[in-house]
Formats: sequence, structure tokens, C-alpha cells
Amino acid sequence: MSIRTLIRGGLVITAADEVHADVLIEDGRVAAIAAHGSAAAEVWTADRTIDASGKYVIPGGVDAHTHMELPFGGTSASDTFETGTRAAAWGGTTTIVDFAVQSVGHSLREGLDTWYAKADGNCAVDYAFHMILSDVNEGTLKEMDLLVGEGVTSFKLFMAYPGVFYSDDGQILRAMQRGASNGGLIMMHAENGIAIDVLVEQALARGETDPRHHGEVRKVLLEAEATHRAIQLARVAGAPLYVVHVSAEEAVAELAAARDKGLPVFGETCPQYLFLSTDNLEEPDFQGAKYVCSTPLRPREHQAALWRGLRTNDLQVVSTDHCPFCFRGQKELGRGDFSKIPNGLPGVENRMDLLHQAVLDGHISRRRWIEIACATPARMFGLYPQKGTIAPGSDADIVLYDPHAEQVISAETHHMNVDYSAYEGKRITGRVDTVLSRGELVIDQREFTGRAGHGAFIPRSTCQYL
Repeated sequence: MSIRTLIRGGLVITAADEVHADVLIEDGRVAAIAAHGSAAAEVWTADRTIDASGKYVIPGGVDAHTHMELPFGGTSASDTFETGTRAAAWGGTTTIVDFAVQSVGHSLREGLDTWYAKADGNCAVDYAFHMILSDVNEGTLKEMDLLVGEGVTSFKLFMAYPGVFYSDDGQILRAMQRGASNGGLIMMHAENGIAIDVLVEQALARGETDPRHHGEVRKVLLEAEATHRAIQLARVAGAPLYVVHVSAEEAVAELAAARDKGLPVFGETCPQYLFLSTDNLEEPDFQGAKYVCSTPLRPREHQAALWRGLRTNDLQVVSTDHCPFCFRGQKELGRGDFSKIPNGLPGVENRMDLLHQAVLDGHISRRRWIEIACATPARMFGLYPQKGTIAPGSDADIVLYDPHAEQVISAETHHMNVDYSAYEGKRITGRVDTVLSRGELVIDQREFTGRAGHGAFIPRSTCQYL
């Protein structure tokens, strides 16, 4: 039975507007928006009225880069689709786009079906998939067309991880050419993995085994070089390009130069690169292993370039690359050899809050917060205006956000299935109060009221910036 819900008295913030307005929800969608106190809003009736006085009413976050249950380095990411999407909801994110993985020697279809099976009936919020290409050949190139047809419209390739996910320049070019013809967006992990492997081997031979050496061998210049090469390959193919988890000033410069030429090149960064640094990788007693991810954390001075890129739109999206591994029993696999530390950080629950703190710190505006966390990822990956905004006809994925509540981020209180927080002890202002997913209360005044299986698979159209 459909419940009419009325959200009254909040400040509605989208990427385009900020307005004191009431929002009427019917059949899981936004039915109407009207200025608070206006004649139109005064006559609305509802089964349930939510008082949003003193709160922001914002679109649910769209996290376009997560890895639930990802097998990596002899273990698996510790969040399931159930625990991970529940944590996402707690953090004000109502849609994730996760990565289905093709294994070498297997078809895209097998990989995608495996991920459908992991997620189906288990998600608390809505989800979609990108496809990781690990084995580009005639068969998989043809399959790309079929996947675009069923709403999996983006494909990730790796210039890193030889022997696991790595594709050479010829394979990358062929995938890009296919994307140019079928409308699929190529996403790139841009690091020169062949050169990095040489530096890893040399570091270990010198007895440099601590977590901090992970950051030292994955050099800034090898991220910049790979970013440059990916852009040139995309130009040759006549294809758009989305570079994931950009961490370094030099890589941002490559994206900016391409965009200045008018090329359809896009960049994403993540909260860990905006708020953490190599200082964390250097924490003693192997604690630095908690912060091992790829691309790696950079020296603090790179943060200013990333914030500037977000303000100038040379970087368009902030996603988490949420890929959690517990410190005990998982990160510890790399004691004595940093190259065996599983790569990845938890963060799906923290992104919206950290970016609100960035608003208070003066890095970005409120509307830019919503743009980089909700609207642009939805547009980039063919989900807008169903997701990423509050407008008549949009899914009623809505967050009531208390901009004055103070909190301390901690593993003691987070909902991600991982035994540490990358932001342990960080004091921030702003907190999710209530979350609706397609009009259904998932978080009700800081109480989880959602359920596994509410979240639905969302087929996507192609990139809306092309």
C-alpha cells in the first residue's frame, strides 16, 4: 500500500538550488515541491508528515565506486552487500554502483551473473554495476554491447596489477574503440603497473617492507604518466574517459590539460586523498597498513590541488572506492612484505559527512557538495534524474541532514563491517538524521528501519555528459 509522505520545513538543497520548501512523496517518488508556507503546500495532506525544521533536505548520495565482497590478494572485502549498503544508508548514500569482475579466461556474463547473485535480495539501498574487464578479446568486446543494452554501461580497465586485472595498451585501445561505438564509458585505474612492479621488487630486495613503502613505490609520476597515456589512447579511439581515484597533483594537471582542449575526459577523487596522507601510512607498529590503497595516499601538499580541481570542475565526482579489509587477519597478511597487504579502505559511511565538513572548512559550497556527491555521479553513470536530485518524478531518495549535530568518527560507532576507521577520532559537524529510499524510511531519526532486499538493481542509461 502506498503511503503519502510530506517533508515539511527544511532547506531543500540540490546541485542547482537552495530553497525552504516542502516535499510531497507518493508511490516512492517525489510528487511535488512547493515553497514552505505557500498556498500550494498548505493544502497538501499526507499519511505521514516529517518535520525537517532546522535540517537540510538533500538527495540521497550516489557512490559510484564501491567494492562489496571483492576477492583480492587471497582474501575478500569484509563488507557484504547487506552490511555495506546498510552502512551506506547510515551515511546518507542511497545508491551504490559496485564493480562486477570478469576473471581471466571467463566471460563478462559469468562475472556479471556472479555479482547479481551476491547482491540480489541482500541490499538495503539501490545498486547498479560497472563491469571490470580483465581479459579483452573478441568475445568480450562483443559482450560489451550486450551489457550496455541491459543497463551496465561502464567498463573499468586497469593499467596496474599485472597478472590480475592488467590490460596492455592494445587491449585498452580496443575496449575504448568499442566504448566509442556502443556508448559505454571506459573507467581507468591509471598507474603504470609494470614499472611499479619493478620498484616493488627492488624495495623488498633492500629490506624495505613497511606499509609506508607502498606509497613510495607507487610514484606520483607513474600515476601522471598513466593518466596521460590513457587520455591519448582515448583520443585515438575517439572515446570518453573517466579516471578513477585521482590522488596526485600531476594527474589532475593531465586531466585539466585534456579538458582545456575540450576532450570528454572526467576525473574522480576520494575522501581518503582529501583528508589523509602519507603521514598515515607511516604510523608505527604496522598501523600504516590500515591506509594501504591504490592509488596510494600522497604527501599532504597534494590535497590543495585536489580541492582546487573539485572547485574548477577538473575533478567532477567524489566516490569512496570503498573496499574494506579488517586490520586483524586481513591487512596483517602483509606483515614483513607491504606488497601482500590487501589494497583498500572503508569509507562508504563517511563520504557525505566528510564532504559536509569540507563545506564548513571553506573548500566547497553546499550546492557543490550535492553536485559532486549526488547529481554528477548520477549524470555521469546514466541515473539522473531518477537519482541525484529532488524533483517531481525523481525517486524519493531523500536525506534529512542535521548541519549542527557534532560527531566523532570511530570504529566503535560505525556500521561498516570492518574493525577500524580510517578517520578514527576525527571531529566533524553534520550528521544524517533520517533517510528515505524510494519513499521508504531506511533510517528514522538515527534508527535503522530498513531491510535487506529493499534495494533494487537499477539499469543505467549511458553517460549523460556526452
